[in-house]
Amino acid sequence: MTYGIDYLRKKLGSKAVRVSMRYEYYEMKNKVRKINALIPPEFRSLTYSLGWCAKAVDSLADRLIYDGFSGDDLMIEQIYSLNNPDVLFDSAGLSALITSCSFLYIGRNKDGYPRIECIDGGNATGVVDTVTNMLTEGYAVLDTDEHGRPVSEAYFLPFRTEYYESGKLVEVFEHKAPYPLLVPIINRPDAKRPFGHSRISRTCMDIVQSAFRTMLRTEVGAEFFSVPQKYVVGVSQDLEWDKTQATYSSFLKFTKDDEGDKPSLGQFEQQSMTPHLEHMKMLASMFAGETGLTLDDLGFNTGNPASYDAIRASHEQLRLTARKAQRTFGVGFLNAGYLAACIRDNITYERYAFAGCKCQWYPIFEPDAAALGAAGDAIYKINEAVPGFIGAENIHRLTGLESDTNDR
Repeated sequence: MTYGIDYLRKKLGSKAVRVSMRYEYYEMKNKVRKINALIPPEFRSLTYSLGWCAKAVDSLADRLIYDGFSGDDLMIEQIYSLNNPDVLFDSAGLSALITSCSFLYIGRNKDGYPRIECIDGGNATGVVDTVTNMLTEGYAVLDTDEHGRPVSEAYFLPFRTEYYESGKLVEVFEHKAPYPLLVPIINRPDAKRPFGHSRISRTCMDIVQSAFRTMLRTEVGAEFFSVPQKYVVGVSQDLEWDKTQATYSSFLKFTKDDEGDKPSLGQFEQQSMTPHLEHMKMLASMFAGETGLTLDDLGFNTGNPASYDAIRASHEQLRLTARKAQRTFGVGFLNAGYLAACIRDNITYERYAFAGCKCQWYPIFEPDAAALGAAGDAIYKINEAVPGFIGAENIHRLTGLESDTNDR
């Protein structure tokens, strides 16, 4: 059963607002939902930007570094090496973390070799097969006009890709791949939401909104903190009073009136900025707990530079999240490589032929000298007990170091 291109167009349109909102928070262009009560009108037009959502995404995306495929009998890695993998994998992973799902679009160059491009979650969708994590049919916007309206579109089916220009079918590409040539790269999928969850959760957005309002209150409080409010009691009603001069002058002159009375001066208690700073730190703690970061990551210095072990321990939740992303992203990259191999060889491969192929990644945390020393001692002791148990390949996976020998 297929749903058709019209259904997929509507499905993509229904997700456009959600995807656009996530990108606004990532690019720090989101609007602030302000509270006007007790805020002077002069301050209501102020705008702020806060990079916490971008930090939450980038801190995870920067730790997901592709390191080839193991058990690659059909040379999937060769296909990726000719499709700019350093940019392709980073773009696909970053977009998936922002929008919950990105897509790899597989086409064909003029020489017949497969071409792989990344399409963000706001320009592609489909119907996912939850068993294989591939699509049964897919739709993508390949080009838009200056108003964002689709100009070039593609409708993906098994063994067939249809290309549309301004809504009219202009080309049909017949191929040997048994699945649509549009592969999802999904972040944290589950049974209810097979297209996953965004790294920028609703909680993250709500905390950022609260932080914006705290910054606005801080700006208002800073004015009163810089120029404390003063008062004068007993001034004659006929006195011409220049408030600006009274505010900035270092010396003021007051004389007695005809009855010999003189005004009395006073100053209201100066407003403290500490409550605003503490509130901001509380919000940063909440955001850090939501995303697996630390206060140091969000700009609040909490002590001396930490060691490798301390950094790893403080980012344990981030490490687990990165491991999960490696597993789910690896499935998507393998699926795309499998379909690209069908295009390259013009053969309909069975998917189980790639069962032994696994996507590999560099270590999430790069070890320092002390960690390398500890790892070396452990490897030596293990190999003493079981000779040859840990070789160059396992050491590379553990430390990220490349061997100078030909063992790997």
